[in-house]
Amino acid sequence: MGENPAKNHYAQLNQGEENEMDIFGYKTQGCRKAFCIAGYILSCGALRLLFYWKPEWHVWVNCIRCSLEEADIVLLRTTDDFRIYSRKTVTWISVSAFIKSRSDYPATEEDSIFSKAIMKPSLQVKTIQVQKIRYVWNIYAKQFQKVGVLEDHHTCSAIHDKFGSGLTCNEQNVRRVICGPNTIDVPVIPVWKLLIKEVLNPFYVFQLFSVCLWFAEDYMEYAAAIIIMSLLSIFLTVYDLRQVRHLTFFHKEDVLLMSGKGFQELESHHLVPGDMMILKEGKTLLPCDAILVSGQCTVNESMLTGESIPVTKTHLPQTDNSKPWRVYCAEDYKKHVLFCGTEVIQTKADDRGVVKAVVLRTGFNTAKGDLVRSILYPKPMNFKLYRDALRFLMCLIAFAAIGMIYTVCVFALNGEETGEIVKKALDVITIAVPPALPAALTTGIIYTQQRLKKKGIFCISPQRINICGQLNLVCFDKVMAVWWLCPHCFQDIHSFPADHSLPWGPVFKALAVCHSLIVWEGKIQGDPLDVKMFEATNWVIDDSSGHQTEGQGSTDATVVRPGPKATTAPVEGITILHQFPFSSALQRMSVIAQEIGGDPQAFIKGAPEIVAMLCRAETVPSNFESKLLLYTAQGFRVIGLACKSLQAGKLPAALTRKEVESDLTFLGLLIMENRLKRETKPALEELSAACIRSVMVTGDNIQTAITVAKNAGMIAPTQRVILVEANKVPGSFSASITWKSLEKNKAEDYRSLVSISETEPGIRLALGSGQYHFAMSGKSYQIVAQHFRHLLPKLLLNGTVFARMSPSQKSSLVEEFQKLDYFVGMCGDGANDCGALKVAHAGISLSEQEASVASPFTSQTPSIACVPELIREGRAALVTSFCMFKYMALYSTIQYLGVLLLYWQLNSFGNYQFLFQDLAITTVIGVTMSFTGAYPKLVPYRPPSQLISPPLLLSVVLNILFSLSMQIFGFVVVQKQPWYSKTDIHSACLSVNNHEKNSSSSLGLHGARDGAHEQTDNGFKSYENTTVWLLSTINCLIVAVVFSKGKPFRQPIYTNYVFILVLIGQLGICLFLMFADIDDLYSKMDLVCTPTTWRISMVIMLAVTFAVSFLVEEAVIENRPLWLLLKKTFRYHSKSHYKRLQHMLEQDSAWPPLNETFFSASVAVTVEGNIGGHSNPTFDSSEDSL
Repeated sequence: MGENPAKNHYAQLNQGEENEMDIFGYKTQGCRKAFCIAGYILSCGALRLLFYWKPEWHVWVNCIRCSLEEADIVLLRTTDDFRIYSRKTVTWISVSAFIKSRSDYPATEEDSIFSKAIMKPSLQVKTIQVQKIRYVWNIYAKQFQKVGVLEDHHTCSAIHDKFGSGLTCNEQNVRRVICGPNTIDVPVIPVWKLLIKEVLNPFYVFQLFSVCLWFAEDYMEYAAAIIIMSLLSIFLTVYDLRQVRHLTFFHKEDVLLMSGKGFQELESHHLVPGDMMILKEGKTLLPCDAILVSGQCTVNESMLTGESIPVTKTHLPQTDNSKPWRVYCAEDYKKHVLFCGTEVIQTKADDRGVVKAVVLRTGFNTAKGDLVRSILYPKPMNFKLYRDALRFLMCLIAFAAIGMIYTVCVFALNGEETGEIVKKALDVITIAVPPALPAALTTGIIYTQQRLKKKGIFCISPQRINICGQLNLVCFDKVMAVWWLCPHCFQDIHSFPADHSLPWGPVFKALAVCHSLIVWEGKIQGDPLDVKMFEATNWVIDDSSGHQTEGQGSTDATVVRPGPKATTAPVEGITILHQFPFSSALQRMSVIAQEIGGDPQAFIKGAPEIVAMLCRAETVPSNFESKLLLYTAQGFRVIGLACKSLQAGKLPAALTRKEVESDLTFLGLLIMENRLKRETKPALEELSAACIRSVMVTGDNIQTAITVAKNAGMIAPTQRVILVEANKVPGSFSASITWKSLEKNKAEDYRSLVSISETEPGIRLALGSGQYHFAMSGKSYQIVAQHFRHLLPKLLLNGTVFARMSPSQKSSLVEEFQKLDYFVGMCGDGANDCGALKVAHAGISLSEQEASVASPFTSQTPSIACVPELIREGRAALVTSFCMFKYMALYSTIQYLGVLLLYWQLNSFGNYQFLFQDLAITTVIGVTMSFTGAYPKLVPYRPPSQLISPPLLLSVVLNILFSLSMQIFGFVVVQKQPWYSKTDIHSACLSVNNHEKNSSSSLGLHGARDGAHEQTDNGFKSYENTTVWLLSTINCLIVAVVFSKGKPFRQPIYTNYVFILVLIGQLGICLFLMFADIDDLYSKMDLVCTPTTWRISMVIMLAVTFAVSFLVEEAVIENRPLWLLLKKTFRYHSKSHYKRLQHMLEQDSAWPPLNETFFSASVAVTVEGNIGGHSNPTFDSSEDSL
């Protein structure tokens, strides 16, 4: 029964967000509910259990469809491939205690969700809670909306005006009741509750069924072992939850609020969106997300981003316009937001006296809440592997069903009792479907996680480890790939001698004040580039607060002064009055500073081309562009500097950014030398050798980026770079796109890159072989995505350098690569790249923190060497998962075939025989097989991505056939031996001890048979049983060796010492059991004595099986050239979009169209993926786009 979305019955929750869900309305019906209760009773609870597993069935059977407005039950469905359903009950909250009359409705609440959710006259609010977030029913919009968040529609001026003086007590009370407390509590579930929850899992129900069956058959030992393992798994789950609780411990503290009654102090869990907080001096942990509305803060956001660099936050501008505040601030809105869980390390009041912030989000809606929810509710990954695993289990169940039919037929025809037949038939299911499979698969991931942790790579999303093994494209933020170093000298357009320090003047002042550095814990902290720049001046930051500034009274302004090593300066120091932090959208930062006793000035630092545009034309040198090209082409980092004198007397806080950053005087260019880190080039070369594409996605200048890409080896010396430029046509809605080939100009010593005027002969031939790379800027990328959508996949196929990219464009680019069926990794910092890190299949944040909300993986070593390491471990983990699947399938099938053979004689394995195979062999192998580490070299191909692939299926089928052949051969041949007797199990041995005792020992299947059968000698002991059990047990060891893949993705099997010792020990015990003639041991293990010649014959059978199995695995299954030949013979082509596109472009002689310009139609398409929609509540560091 599926959903047919009808009007008002269906809607979407969190549309366009990562946790988007479909929501359906239902109303409970009494008669349906009564029928269901009757069904529960008649089915002894089985129907209720089925509904627990399938909540959608429970809703469809119990309820009738209705509009969401009338619904008392809602059904939620995820919009991903998994389409997971969940059921939620609608609850009602009463606010009548706070609203006695019409006058109690506050004016500020009229356009808020709080007033739109209150139903009249009942004064109740309809709510649901999904993944810790509360949603209320908006009566007017007819939809569920999130609460605990300040509405996005407020303008900058509205936030200042409406919430500037705080909420009234009545408003606070209503909001507290509707939003709930401002806490991030992860309750530790009691063990008994967790036990019930785990037991009700479909797999554990199967285990419970198996355990009950084994207890009924006196197979106590293994049943007890399974119970112990299950309890251990449950305690580990409790431990993990406790770890999450420790990570999310919510620091409750008192906060100072401004309200209608003036200032009041209260506990942080009482905060609601719209409250006005007063930030005290000194260090403070933020209890919620808040918008800074006055003053300035310096914050440590390492919890969010992994970056321990202090970040400066400025107050929200009091601009009077109609745009919502987030739209007005664009990507820079984060510069005004203080995030929950981060630490305020410094506050600076402005002329308005105190540092104030309006509460934006509370509880699980906050940035910290988002981190906690991502751990509590991880997004399921790798749908294909999940689907293949289900198919695999279905095959085993089908296999078991065939065995059940066979068992019933054999035992019924031999006149067995119905109860015995049912037990034996059910036993087949527990044998064919291995109960240890999920646990065995989990161990591989756990071991990989531990190995990564030892190498300084932390993972908060273990399900992504396997996906790392499939990565075939990695995007790097250049800032993380290279190391910026301060040059020996600063060169501007008006150069000065290299052996002298920079003389006093406007450029010196710009370097001394145009930064966002602070003194924290006795050290200058901030962006590394700013630190290098400031250190070169030999000045110091005076961190004492309360500096007197002429005409402005006492402020908490930063003062910089000459240090002991500084050259003489005519001033005592410079006061930084106000700063506009770096904006990745604007590509610049600016400050308002004033010499002590002087007039205020503005200083701007940013992308040279942007700074030059803001300057008066007469101040920009005529050779500006050629000089910029000269330095960027050499890979230098170039920053433009400018300044402007300001009118004295005007308060800095009153000046807008637009006023400050206009009519500037160009000062010069700051040249920073960049050097590749020692590990960078080898890491990129390793990826290239492994056929993994490297793409540079940076905020830097395009020429600098191209040079760095060449130096790093992303672009080979023989390969061409084609610059793709897209521009909007002035005065129309169309756009143009141009392709220019860049090549080295031999006449220039500085390796300057210039556009060639004509297409040279031979270029087309060079390009035809795919030896070219596209480079484009963020602006061009945006225009191509809007106007030339059809060209975007072609450009991405050979796109290597993407420069001047904003954080949202980085996210969009990663998504576009994924649409081409690439498995994309993203390596960057947790600040600028958080959106891209989240969207990528594997995001790796280079950080000092163990975990951050920014990405699934965090490397404590700030080097891209972690990327090949992660791919190696991912490949090893993926191969380990497949090996484990194959081994578990073979182990259960070998045991299953052995039991079915013995059923033919109404016999089976004994309890200790089962126990030895299940516990001593399989469980130990399952735990130790995954210890094998990753192979140190990355090979130029990936492991198979699908569980159900021809080589893997062929391997399983052939090994099943080898095992079946060997067991049938042993079963039949033993009966033809001259010493064989069906009735006398001691006929093969001359010395018989305790003959009477042994012949009367008759045990039934898996346990003591009843009294009626004790008289007959139809127990486990027989020559067939001994032969089949020994062959099948050692066969389990054979497949463990054969399936333990080594090269090319894992280290050779002999490097896994524990596994080798385990195998040797197990083989030794098996051979001891085969050749030992110890009567008590044989009696316990239900074995019988056989002639030595027969035992040697069994060893030969096993040796032949091992040789054949090993040879087939190596010569056929692992023979890559053979499979490639088969693919070629049967004309198999990859289904990946990028492969098909690659093949098509190889045939297209007109691609790429060099030195040509195309124009788009006048209609632009909206960029898919809603650029910027995936960004997380983190900040954009100034490293991204200077």
